[in-house]
Amino acid sequence: MKIVAGLGCIDDYPAFCEAGADEFFCGYVPYAWTKRYGTTLALNRREVLCYQVQLGAYSELEILAAMREDYQRPVHLTFNSLYYIPEQYPMIEEIIRSCMDLGFQSFILADPALMVYLRQQGVDCQIHLSGETGENNRKMVETFQNLDLKRMIFHRKNTIEDMASMIAAEKEAGGKRSRTEFEAFVLNELCQFSGSFCHSLHCDELGHLCRTPYWLRPQKAEDPGWKKRLETFREEGKSAVSSEPEYLEMEDDLCGASGCGLCALYRLQEAGITHLKLVGRGNHSEDMKADIQNLHKSLTILKTAGSEAEYCRQMKQQIFPNGCSSQCYYR
Repeated sequence: MKIVAGLGCIDDYPAFCEAGADEFFCGYVPYAWTKRYGTTLALNRREVLCYQVQLGAYSELEILAAMREDYQRPVHLTFNSLYYIPEQYPMIEEIIRSCMDLGFQSFILADPALMVYLRQQGVDCQIHLSGETGENNRKMVETFQNLDLKRMIFHRKNTIEDMASMIAAEKEAGGKRSRTEFEAFVLNELCQFSGSFCHSLHCDELGHLCRTPYWLRPQKAEDPGWKKRLETFREEGKSAVSSEPEYLEMEDDLCGASGCGLCALYRLQEAGITHLKLVGRGNHSEDMKADIQNLHKSLTILKTAGSEAEYCRQMKQQIFPNGCSSQCYYR
């Protein structure tokens, strides 16, 4: 399995390569798009300018393309919105063609209509079906395979059993000619929402909906502590249904504090996963380097472990000697 790391700044590309990343995904939003559509008609749902989440200049793409030639680590560009208005499709086609002129051949797409449009226009790029699309069953996989997909990215809510079933069905249908790759989330940003049903924005003007305080379990009126909590919230001027998410209480430097799937690597490999998604665009560079190194170390342990139990024992001993975050992607 290969490590696919999020890249928010071209300066991090060499360091992340040296840390052990095999591939990268990166957002690109040209200023012309930002000027025309702002944040309300987003290109990839990461319309952030106040810190480094994505590239915003063609010159940055040119520099990244040159570094990619030196390091030989692929970079996939994301166009992650769930839908676009009709006038935007020709503009997106133009952007993608300009990226392909620099040697970028693979694009992470979530909008089925955009995929169909690009194929109708003769754009022969590699399509990675975004986890934001929300693929859920083998019939959906079969439908998208008609668009000649290069890779299927499973969303955060897929179970390992579901992924294994879909992968097995695709392999059976494609036989020896099947070359589809399969990618699963493994570190960071375990969101309570399913991306395909989330219509919030990640931008400078609004707080991220996934960071909105909430309770993780139902509260009932007969709960002995309910009345006391209600009075406390009223006194503090807060909503009676608001509290800090548990994962925000984790230590910032703890690997997988906001989502972790390292214990599941053995099962993901058996299911047929070929690539592991390490989310982290906008994170501190040093934190991302540490995440890449920990994931690389886990994969090294996986190669020699004779069983899932042995793998988990060695991995936890080396990466979580004082305990993990318990923010599991796959329980």
